[in-house]
Amino acid sequence: MTMKNTNVRSVSSEEKEKLLVLHELEMLENIGHSKEKYRKIIQAGITQWVRDFQSGHIKVNTVDDLKKLIELDIHLQRDEEI
Repeated sequence: MTMKNTNVRSVSSEEKEKLLVLHELEMLENIGHSKEKYRKIIQAGITQWVRDFQSGHIKVNTVDDLKKLIELDIHLQRDEEI
């Protein structure tokens, strides 16, 4: 004889809402950690670009790379203020 599991627990709308809020908070926290990592990478890239520029490895015609890095950094900072 096979026994069927009849234990069914319904979840109240309040519990569902709490679970949804917890999930959203976890997602926001993960996004925040990712942004922190990206900013560190971008800042390291900016530092390296400046070093290469000062040493003569980068000429003025390649400033677009620095501009992109700075714009990314500003964009990430702007997102943090929201």
